[in-house]
Amino acid sequence: MFIPPKQAKQKPIITHTKQVAKTRIFEVEELDLEFSNGEKRTFERLVAGANGAVMIVAILDNEFLLLIREYSAGTHDYQLAFPKGLMESGETVEQAANRELMEEVGFGANKFTVMKQMTLAPGYLTHRMNLLFAESLYEEKRQGDEPEELEVVKWRLDELDKLIEQPDFTEARSVAALFLAQKIIQSKIK
Repeated sequence: MFIPPKQAKQKPIITHTKQVAKTRIFEVEELDLEFSNGEKRTFERLVAGANGAVMIVAILDNEFLLLIREYSAGTHDYQLAFPKGLMESGETVEQAANRELMEEVGFGANKFTVMKQMTLAPGYLTHRMNLLFAESLYEEKRQGDEPEELEVVKWRLDELDKLIEQPDFTEARSVAALFLAQKIIQSKIK
């Protein structure tokens, strides 16, 4: 059930933008805003992944979910997560998901279900992540851009409750994807 806001909100007017920092991956942008009540404020936001990103919950033979364990620079450790990556210019969500699956776990999918588009810290980050469920997999490996071989982890569907307890399964996007996929997964293992 959708609960609409009590009143329709008028978005603030962006009166000026300025790039204040730029790296290979991110841009920090300063926004001068004027709100409908006349208040003026300056906000900063991190601009990342202009085309968006995908994360894929892939089911293999109605028995396993495919995950990856890879190095995460933000936490300086190895994290267990669902395959994911940035969308390339001109790709559809499904094309990006299929490419990332092939690069990261060595499978493509014949069927995708888009579960949800999520934002991450929308108060200061522009990034959007599309969560998809992939099934009817086939083997196909493509070269990716990872600096080292990713560990592919097959997780048994009948042990999903233990996945959330894994000490290295902490990424909020993966936890949300697992939560959203539960209904689809339950229909597969009946």
